[in-house]
Amino acid sequence: MSALSQEDIHNALRQVVDPVSGNDLVSGGQITGLVIKDRNIGFAIEINPVDAERMEPLRKAAERAVMALPGVSSVSAVLTAHNRAPEQARANTAPRAAGPAEQKSSLLPDVGAIVAVASGKGGVGKSTTAVNLAVALAALGKKVGILDADVYGPSLPRMFGITDKPTALPDKRIAPLEAFGVKVMSMGFMVAEDTAMIWRGPMVMGALEQMMREVDWGPLDVLVVDMPPGTGDAQLTMAQRVPLAGAVIVSTPQDIALIDARKGLNMFEKVNVPVLGIIENMSSFVCPKCGERTDTFGHGGARAEAEKLGCDFLGEIPLDVAIRVTSDSGQPITASEPDGPHAEAYLQIARAVLAKVENRTSAAAPKIVME
Repeated sequence: MSALSQEDIHNALRQVVDPVSGNDLVSGGQITGLVIKDRNIGFAIEINPVDAERMEPLRKAAERAVMALPGVSSVSAVLTAHNRAPEQARANTAPRAAGPAEQKSSLLPDVGAIVAVASGKGGVGKSTTAVNLAVALAALGKKVGILDADVYGPSLPRMFGITDKPTALPDKRIAPLEAFGVKVMSMGFMVAEDTAMIWRGPMVMGALEQMMREVDWGPLDVLVVDMPPGTGDAQLTMAQRVPLAGAVIVSTPQDIALIDARKGLNMFEKVNVPVLGIIENMSSFVCPKCGERTDTFGHGGARAEAEKLGCDFLGEIPLDVAIRVTSDSGQPITASEPDGPHAEAYLQIARAVLAKVENRTSAAAPKIVME
């Protein structure tokens, strides 16, 4: 059987017509990021952002058209609104996120608050922090979900110890998996752990939107979003498409990490997402044998940076082998050692984040007095 080519895929997609423009998807230049790997096909369909909700049938029709080709194993089509809507282009304004007083997102209508956990660079323990924060929030009695927005490096399946695959519901949505009282969704559930996601930005943005729109999250008090490191497409997608209650920045104390943390904080401020505070991870190391404390990456840098930038310092987490081992084994330390000092540190941070979120989302509207 001959290998599939881009022309084969394009010929199939020429049979799918955009109901808005009247053009087929290929002639209209709407197909981007086409990837063919071992008879598995992935691509993005560019649409106007204002048409996002009613374009789902078009996406499904495109998947069916390509799936009908001989030898195709799987097809993943995503909608992406990479270009700005005409109204926004005319206004020539920077993209902004909806504030908590605005309408809830149509993507996540039953979620009370969405909290992004972010970092300016990789390797600072952002995902470990996000997982333990989510489990700690659940331990405080909240209905919690966590979305793995790090499409290129999804780590939540391993950290939660989940090996199952999501299942489809009768209404065609996907049921999230659950562990330690937290609902979990990740691209890592869809692909093998060592699979490289070779996707362009529009496909990443479309995949994130689908993991919000097509997953049956149910009513949640808090949805924690484990963001990829840096300041790229995923961060902008989340800031533009859902009303983030705020962002938590994770950094180590060392200067080079704090420089990147500062960039992350500035990015959220530019898109009008409030920064709830900074967490200092890997703050210090205490030798389990002699008890001597070593500030491997320095100490107190994140607190000092928070004071300098005028944002809150949420707490510090030590560099401890127990946190690493429990994360690698799929047993977050907040669940496996709930009465230990490390779990208490995460719980304190969870309480601080929860208080900030509840203050923002429950702020009373001004009273109008008629005299």
